[in-house]
Amino acid sequence: MTKQTHSILLAGALAALILPAAAQTTTTTSTPATPPATINQRKENQQDRIANGVQSGQMTAGETANVERKESDVNKEEHQMRQLDNGHLTSADRSTLNQQQNQLSKQIYNDKHNAAVQNTNPKSEVGQRQRNQQERIAQGIKSGQMTAGEAARTEGHSAAINREIHNDRAANGGKLTAGEKAQVNRQQNRNSARIYNAKHNARKQ
Repeated sequence: MTKQTHSILLAGALAALILPAAAQTTTTTSTPATPPATINQRKENQQDRIANGVQSGQMTAGETANVERKESDVNKEEHQMRQLDNGHLTSADRSTLNQQQNQLSKQIYNDKHNAAVQNTNPKSEVGQRQRNQQERIAQGIKSGQMTAGEAARTEGHSAAINREIHNDRAANGGKLTAGEKAQVNRQQNRNSARIYNAKHNARKQ
């Protein structure tokens, strides 16, 4: 047997040993499945989506108030469930909460993709103040400084002010009188104080 033949046979034997080992390595490794989001992770995700909707103007104050009231109700229900089971949630509790969060998730999506939008570049002083307050609320929601209940209340007041401005303009050819502007500014001052207090109290989301 020549040296060259011996080398070829040795190389073939080594390849026969290495290839099965390599094949086994590639077939036995698998990517672990991503665990489903927890109740708290889903709540945080939905609050972020609401905050983004407020910031972008995709969600109006009224839409935000409505969805945050429902979010607050789910949070209260979760709290009561935990109280009944020493701070824990049963599998039935988790199923109920997940169904409710699914419904809220759909509503957030619909609110962000319908025709109702908030003006993000108003020209009037009144409109600019309203926009500033929406940005403050969005930041409070995203940071967790405002609970769902607090966001619902402040956005409820914002929606009421928006309706009043709309009605006043409709009655005056698209303009606000000096008296109406003064009235709206007083209401905006009160809502500004509510936003500040909600963001700086001890309650957190």
